[in-house]
Amino acid sequence: MQEAENGKRKKISILIPCFNEVDNVRPMYQRLTEIMEGDLPQYDYDILFIDNCSEDGTRDHLTEICAADKRVKAIFNVTNFGQFNSPFYGMCQTDGDCTVSICCDFQDPPELIPRFVAEWENGYKIVSAIKTSSKENAFLFFLRKCYYKLIRNMSSVKLIENFTGTGLYDRSFINLMRELDDPIPFLRGIVAEYNFKRKEIPYEQARRRSGKTSNNFYSLYDAAMLSITSYTKVGLRLATFLGFIASAASFIVAFVYLVLKILY
Repeated sequence: MQEAENGKRKKISILIPCFNEVDNVRPMYQRLTEIMEGDLPQYDYDILFIDNCSEDGTRDHLTEICAADKRVKAIFNVTNFGQFNSPFYGMCQTDGDCTVSICCDFQDPPELIPRFVAEWENGYKIVSAIKTSSKENAFLFFLRKCYYKLIRNMSSVKLIENFTGTGLYDRSFINLMRELDDPIPFLRGIVAEYNFKRKEIPYEQARRRSGKTSNNFYSLYDAAMLSITSYTKVGLRLATFLGFIASAASFIVAFVYLVLKILY
């Protein structure tokens, strides 16, 4: 099962989005190399880091890693393209028979990769990592769960709860991504929208290995608004409803003002 159609060994591409991960890129590279050479030696592989305009020395480390290991490549964004566009673009640049996407902060354990690959070999085109619990702030995790349930109930597309994008994607899905013409792609919605054979792998989200998260209220709000505007009609319907109310109120006020003007 480890041979592609052309008779060569199957190739796994691993995409690592990163932003200000100066203390994590080397340990992540080392751990991925250990997993691929120790647990999955029957596969060819390459590792692609896509750096979203880091400012802490991350790029210096990536340059050194790429120079020392020809299996490692890096894309340096000229500006910060956001937490959705950058990984999406990076996935579209991979050339493996499948692509594994995993963040650089170790919150999603690289040890899941052999399980991803096993399910892929069983015929699944997408293998999604699903957070069942988390060692992050309990209140924040609770808010995330509420958000996922709210969006799932509001959307005509059944978005996947507690799924952040970490997982394995077959080449057929990557080819689909390349064909989409969406200036602000939302990977989680695309996975839910298209009916690829999919397997879920539960896991507990760990704490960050090092550094501080780049997520804040504004980035989380941006993620929530993107999913709402992309996969629900609630915003459009609410705006239309409020527009009718405002128009009716304006008409009534104008009519009353005209009557009073005539009488007095």
